[in-house]
Amino acid sequence: MSKEPNGALYQSFLPLGDEERTHVWKFSWQYGGRRPRHFHAEPELNLIVAGSAKFGVGQEVISASAGDLLGFAPGQDHVLLETSPDLYLFAIGIQPKLSESILRKDRAIAMTPLHARLGNSDFEALTRRAELIVDRSGIDELGAELWEHANWVRSQDTNRRRAPMHVLTRRVLALMMDDSRLSRDDLARHVRAAPSAISRYFHHDLGLPLVQYRMRLRLMHYIQLVDGRMANLTTAAKLAGFGSYSQCHRVFQSELGSSPRQFFYPDTREQMQMAYAPELQLDPRRRNVS
Repeated sequence: MSKEPNGALYQSFLPLGDEERTHVWKFSWQYGGRRPRHFHAEPELNLIVAGSAKFGVGQEVISASAGDLLGFAPGQDHVLLETSPDLYLFAIGIQPKLSESILRKDRAIAMTPLHARLGNSDFEALTRRAELIVDRSGIDELGAELWEHANWVRSQDTNRRRAPMHVLTRRVLALMMDDSRLSRDDLARHVRAAPSAISRYFHHDLGLPLVQYRMRLRLMHYIQLVDGRMANLTTAAKLAGFGSYSQCHRVFQSELGSSPRQFFYPDTREQMQMAYAPELQLDPRRRNVS
């Protein structure tokens, strides 16, 4: 699958077919391997170790440099757009249910976007932890410890480089994570705000419309149900919150560029997962992005 419907592919952060629940991989410009604009069900953190880069996150372009920590919410599309020649970063991802069990009462914090500047001690501690387990398998315990540490750091809310999300966005996001079947009107009633207000703040904070994001959550729930053999294609559509299988089919085609049946063919899924983007833009003279 080389098509990118609506500008983003669905690509799982965790390796397909593995039992891994956490994973850490590294990126440097010299080795390439950049993904196209994509989204996935796993929350993700990027720790910039050296150099600088520009990321496309929803409709926003974010500049980051060594010492920055970025966080992408499940279903939020993102892509690495441009790098300095010395860019080096760790990408850290985790199974959503494991993240919830680790963070417990603070579980929602890992589901929200982030751009923060780390203090030296936090930066060095997270870098050491990541270096121990990068690109290794069988690291669930160490990966869970890294995830807990990284999210404790982000919970301190210091040196934040991105304006905090509006309270309505945070509340709506938490509600949708628990139940993607909720309509916009349902969400508005829960948070006691006008539907137009929650849509406006959500679009600003996440970079994509609330309706589209809710559909992505439903799609990811649908994929989880079918992958786990908890329901067939038709029943899973209802359980995931679609009004009918035909609605699920339309959304699937729009967001993922294939029908549900095509998507679950092993070859199609693997081809989509292994899609890579063209070479990055690079200016050898640029050592930092401001």
